[in-house]
Order: sequence, then structure tokens, then C-alpha cells
Amino acid sequence: MKRAVLFLLAILACQTLYAKAPPPGGYQPDDTQLIEHGSYTNNDGNTVHRPAHSKSGQAPQGATAKCRDGSYSFSQHHRGTCSRHGGVSEWLR
Repeated sequence: MKRAVLFLLAILACQTLYAKAPPPGGYQPDDTQLIEHGSYTNNDGNTVHRPAHSKSGQAPQGATAKCRDGSYSFSQHHRGTCSRHGGVSEWLR
């Protein structure tokens, strides 16, 4: 009986933690700081900003990689990051 109660408490605790987890989704940077605009839907179904050059030349908030053409990627996965932008020059996170 004690095991069953502990098991149920463990399940409830996991559900509570899961409910408090942030929802999946892409970070959307401040478009006013970017030259190019647009987005794509990744394999997880999240909307992600397309690689873009920043007006300041600095890495925009939320960028995950700098591409070899100087644009910044907001990709959530390494595979395919900076494709058609010369590949990844530097990982930012």
C-alpha cells in the first residue's frame, strides 16, 4: 500500500514539474534590429526567425550561431544551421 501511495505521489510530482516547464517554441528576436525578416517552421513545429544580418553587426539577442556570410542564425538544432549561408562560423550557445 505504501509503495502504491509513493508511486502515485511521484507521478503527481512529475506532472506538476512538466506543467511548469516553459512551452516549446522559438525565440523571436527584435525584428527592428535585423536587416532580413521572415521565419520558417522547424522539424519540431516551432516558428524560428530565418538567419539575418544585424544592423549593428553585433550578435542579436537569441542568436545561436554566426554564419560564414556574416548573418546570425536562431536555429534550435545544430543540423542544417546556416545552410545556404556558408555554414557555421561560430556557435554562440
